[in-house]
Amino acid sequence: MFLADNWNDFEVLYASNSEKLERWGEVILRRPDPQVIWPDIDVVNKDSLPRPNAIYVRSSTGGGSWSKLSSFPNSWKINYELLNKKLTFKIFPTAFKHTGLFPEQAANWEFCASKIKDARDSGRKDVRILNLFAYTGGATVATASAGANEVVHVDASKGMIAEAKENVALSGLDESYIRFIAEDCRSFVEREIRRGRKYDGIIMDPPAYGRGPSGELWKLEEALYELAQRCTLLLSDNPLFFIISSYTAGVSTQASGAILRLTVGNKFGGKVVADELCLPIKNMGIFLPCGCTARWSND
Repeated sequence: MFLADNWNDFEVLYASNSEKLERWGEVILRRPDPQVIWPDIDVVNKDSLPRPNAIYVRSSTGGGSWSKLSSFPNSWKINYELLNKKLTFKIFPTAFKHTGLFPEQAANWEFCASKIKDARDSGRKDVRILNLFAYTGGATVATASAGANEVVHVDASKGMIAEAKENVALSGLDESYIRFIAEDCRSFVEREIRRGRKYDGIIMDPPAYGRGPSGELWKLEEALYELAQRCTLLLSDNPLFFIISSYTAGVSTQASGAILRLTVGNKFGGKVVADELCLPIKNMGIFLPCGCTARWSND
């Protein structure tokens, strides 16, 4: 597994009955998680668990909302240490049960940062990274902090790009060369191919469903291979890594790995490792699966 276990400001405290109890800094949240398929088991003293500040309650008509049990701010900050540097992220519970950050992705931040650092330490002067479906910029912040000369952050949502810019500023990376592009990712990739642009690392975390440039609906399992194949044309002559993450059951870990082997691997050789992203569950001795990731590297 790819385990994100270096957090100090975040932890999963307990999980059972399709829910998880999490600490985000000083705020405790309880929200649904479809991967928690086990019942309430007496392995933790429940009386020792903190009461949540809020619980996400699903609606019978779809969606849901947060039920506040005690006061806490609408947004707050948490930190993550990467290569002895402090990254800072804004946390804000949304109507879709999310919090503005996927903490399991820290395992991928560590991987990307180490690749960039090793390249720079070996004398590489220019490292350019493309972050597709980049959301609030966790990977953007991580790769910029690790020493990437340029990071291109692409997301169709202008609201998420605004949040990513705030995370960049909070992490003290205002001077980093980061290009924020509000555009459909597939359209952007095709435009970059025509321009002849090249990148040393590509990160993508596409949604299960999306709209194409002409409004057409696409499903990830039908579109992922072609998207990865097209992105391969954007890689430099000596690329460092290519990462695909997926949170949909329609694309398995091994399928993602196979796609990277058939596209990037066939062109550049290297190595592909595919596994689940996981978070430790405190005091339970188990791990929470949080989606899958496939990584190609030039090893």
